[in-house]
Amino acid sequence: MGTVVDFRSCRSASGAVAGEGLTDVELTWVEKKIECWIRFGSVAREKVLDRRRRIVSFRPGDIFAFVRWAANDYDTIISRVDIVRVVAVGEAHQTLPFVRPGGDILLTAQGWPKVERVLQTIDGIEQLGIDPGAVSPDHWRHIHNRMTVGQAPRTYTMDLHRAYLLRRRVQP
Repeated sequence: MGTVVDFRSCRSASGAVAGEGLTDVELTWVEKKIECWIRFGSVAREKVLDRRRRIVSFRPGDIFAFVRWAANDYDTIISRVDIVRVVAVGEAHQTLPFVRPGGDILLTAQGWPKVERVLQTIDGIEQLGIDPGAVSPDHWRHIHNRMTVGQAPRTYTMDLHRAYLLRRRVQP
Protein backbone atom coordinates (compact mmCIF):
# COMPACT_ATOMS: atom_id res chain seq x y z
CA MET A 1 0.00 0.00 0.00
CA GLY A 2 1.23 3.52 -0.81
CA THR A 3 1.68 6.49 1.48
CA VAL A 4 -1.13 9.01 1.81
CA VAL A 5 -0.25 12.56 2.84
CA ASP A 6 -3.02 14.94 3.93
CA PHE A 7 -1.72 18.41 3.03
CA ARG A 8 -4.04 20.17 5.50
CA SER A 9 -2.37 18.54 8.48
CA CYS A 10 0.98 17.55 6.86
CA ARG A 11 0.62 14.10 8.42
CA SER A 12 0.64 10.70 6.81
CA ALA A 13 -2.53 8.66 7.08
CA SER A 14 -3.03 4.95 6.50
CA GLY A 15 -5.19 4.45 3.43
CA ALA A 16 -7.38 6.88 1.57
CA VAL A 17 -9.94 8.97 3.38
CA ALA A 18 -13.32 8.31 1.80
CA GLY A 19 -16.31 10.61 1.48
CA GLU A 20 -14.47 13.94 1.28
CA GLY A 21 -15.67 14.69 -2.24
CA LEU A 22 -12.12 14.93 -3.55
CA THR A 23 -11.23 14.46 -7.20
CA ASP A 24 -8.29 12.11 -7.80
CA VAL A 25 -5.77 12.47 -10.62
CA GLU A 26 -3.47 9.55 -11.41
CA LEU A 27 0.01 10.69 -12.44
CA THR A 28 2.56 8.45 -14.15
CA TRP A 29 6.18 9.32 -14.87
CA VAL A 30 8.32 7.02 -17.02
CA GLU A 31 11.12 9.24 -18.30
CA LYS A 32 10.81 9.96 -22.05
CA LYS A 33 7.87 7.52 -22.41
CA ILE A 34 4.88 8.67 -20.31
CA GLU A 35 5.00 11.92 -18.41
CA CYS A 36 1.89 13.20 -16.63
CA TRP A 37 2.09 16.12 -14.22
CA ILE A 38 0.11 18.87 -12.55
CA ARG A 39 1.22 22.31 -13.79
CA PHE A 40 -0.73 24.21 -11.13
CA GLY A 41 -3.36 23.56 -8.49
CA SER A 42 -3.64 23.15 -4.72
CA VAL A 43 -3.09 19.47 -3.95
CA ALA A 44 -5.18 18.43 -0.94
CA ARG A 45 -3.70 14.94 -0.64
CA GLU A 46 -1.09 12.78 -2.34
CA LYS A 47 -0.83 9.01 -2.39
CA VAL A 48 2.42 7.46 -3.67
CA LEU A 49 1.66 4.13 -5.34
CA ASP A 50 5.20 3.27 -6.44
CA ARG A 51 8.30 4.91 -7.95
CA ARG A 52 6.46 5.88 -11.11
CA ARG A 53 2.86 6.43 -10.06
CA ARG A 54 1.02 8.59 -7.58
CA ILE A 55 -2.47 9.95 -7.05
CA VAL A 56 -3.06 13.58 -6.17
CA SER A 57 -6.43 14.84 -4.94
CA PHE A 58 -8.14 18.22 -5.18
CA ARG A 59 -11.06 19.78 -3.28
CA PRO A 60 -14.33 20.87 -4.95
CA GLY A 61 -14.02 24.32 -6.52
CA ASP A 62 -10.25 24.05 -7.04
CA ILE A 63 -8.83 24.56 -10.53
CA PHE A 64 -5.80 22.63 -11.77
CA ALA A 65 -3.86 22.05 -14.97
CA PHE A 66 -3.18 18.44 -15.95
CA VAL A 67 -0.47 17.89 -18.58
CA ARG A 68 -0.02 14.58 -20.40
CA TRP A 69 2.77 13.66 -22.78
CA ALA A 70 3.62 10.24 -24.21
CA ALA A 71 5.97 8.94 -26.88
CA ASN A 72 7.01 5.70 -28.52
CA ASP A 73 10.40 4.88 -30.07
CA TYR A 74 9.69 7.08 -33.09
CA ASP A 75 7.68 10.14 -32.10
CA THR A 76 5.34 11.86 -29.67
CA ILE A 77 2.01 10.08 -29.36
CA ILE A 78 0.16 12.70 -27.30
CA SER A 79 0.74 16.19 -25.96
CA ARG A 80 -2.24 17.54 -24.07
CA VAL A 81 -3.13 20.01 -21.34
CA ASP A 82 -6.50 20.25 -19.61
CA ILE A 83 -7.51 22.93 -17.15
CA VAL A 84 -10.20 21.48 -14.92
CA ARG A 85 -12.47 22.82 -12.18
CA VAL A 86 -13.18 20.23 -9.49
CA VAL A 87 -16.91 19.62 -9.10
CA ALA A 88 -18.84 18.91 -5.92
CA VAL A 89 -20.41 15.51 -5.26
CA GLY A 90 -23.51 15.15 -7.45
CA GLU A 91 -22.62 18.10 -9.70
CA ALA A 92 -22.68 17.50 -13.46
CA HIS A 93 -19.22 16.86 -14.90
CA GLN A 94 -17.28 15.66 -17.92
CA THR A 95 -15.08 12.60 -17.86
CA LEU A 96 -11.37 12.81 -18.48
CA PRO A 97 -8.81 9.98 -18.57
CA PHE A 98 -6.96 9.53 -15.26
CA VAL A 99 -9.28 12.00 -13.46
CA ARG A 100 -11.88 10.47 -11.14
CA PRO A 101 -14.74 11.15 -11.21
CA GLY A 102 -14.09 13.91 -13.76
CA GLY A 103 -14.61 17.66 -13.66
CA ASP A 104 -15.68 20.81 -15.42
CA ILE A 105 -13.17 21.01 -18.28
CA LEU A 106 -12.46 24.69 -18.83
CA LEU A 107 -9.72 24.36 -21.46
CA THR A 108 -8.29 21.58 -23.59
CA ALA A 109 -5.32 21.86 -25.92
CA GLN A 110 -3.78 19.05 -27.95
CA GLY A 111 -0.56 19.05 -29.95
CA TRP A 112 2.68 20.54 -28.70
CA PRO A 113 2.34 24.03 -30.31
CA LYS A 114 -1.03 24.60 -28.58
CA VAL A 115 0.11 23.03 -25.31
CA GLU A 116 3.18 25.26 -25.34
CA ARG A 117 0.99 28.36 -25.86
CA VAL A 118 -1.16 27.39 -22.86
CA LEU A 119 1.95 26.82 -20.72
CA GLN A 120 3.29 30.24 -21.79
CA THR A 121 -0.07 31.80 -20.86
CA ILE A 122 0.17 30.18 -17.41
CA ASP A 123 3.72 31.55 -17.06
CA GLY A 124 2.45 35.04 -17.95
CA ILE A 125 -0.27 34.87 -15.31
CA GLU A 126 2.27 33.75 -12.70
CA GLN A 127 4.54 36.67 -13.68
CA LEU A 128 1.69 38.99 -12.64
CA GLY A 129 1.86 37.41 -9.18
CA ILE A 130 -1.48 35.64 -9.65
CA ASP A 131 -1.99 31.97 -8.82
CA PRO A 132 -3.33 30.39 -12.05
CA GLY A 133 -5.71 28.33 -9.91
CA ALA A 134 -7.36 31.60 -8.78
CA VAL A 135 -7.96 32.88 -12.33
CA SER A 136 -11.56 33.29 -13.48
CA PRO A 137 -12.92 30.05 -14.99
CA ASP A 138 -14.44 32.25 -17.72
CA HIS A 139 -10.95 33.36 -18.76
CA TRP A 140 -9.79 29.74 -19.20
CA ARG A 141 -12.90 29.10 -21.34
CA HIS A 142 -12.11 32.26 -23.33
CA ILE A 143 -8.57 30.99 -24.04
CA HIS A 144 -9.95 27.60 -25.11
CA ASN A 145 -12.50 29.17 -27.45
CA ARG A 146 -10.05 31.59 -29.05
CA MET A 147 -7.42 28.87 -29.58
CA THR A 148 -10.08 26.62 -31.12
CA VAL A 149 -10.77 29.19 -33.85
CA GLY A 150 -7.10 30.10 -34.31
CA GLN A 151 -7.24 33.55 -32.73
CA ALA A 152 -5.11 35.05 -29.97
CA PRO A 153 -6.80 35.22 -26.56
CA ARG A 154 -6.95 38.41 -24.50
CA THR A 155 -4.21 38.76 -21.91
CA TYR A 156 -5.27 38.29 -18.30
CA THR A 157 -4.59 41.46 -16.32
CA MET A 158 -4.65 42.56 -12.69
CA ASP A 159 -7.78 44.62 -13.46
CA LEU A 160 -9.60 41.56 -14.85
CA HIS A 161 -8.50 39.56 -11.81
CA ARG A 162 -9.70 42.22 -9.33
CA ALA A 163 -13.04 42.40 -11.16
CA TYR A 164 -13.40 38.61 -10.97
CA LEU A 165 -12.60 38.58 -7.23
CA LEU A 166 -15.15 41.35 -6.56
CA ARG A 167 -17.79 39.57 -8.65
CA ARG A 168 -17.15 36.33 -6.77
CA ARG A 169 -17.59 38.06 -3.39
CA VAL A 170 -21.08 39.36 -4.26
CA GLN A 171 -22.39 36.24 -6.01
CA PRO A 172 -24.33 33.75 -3.88
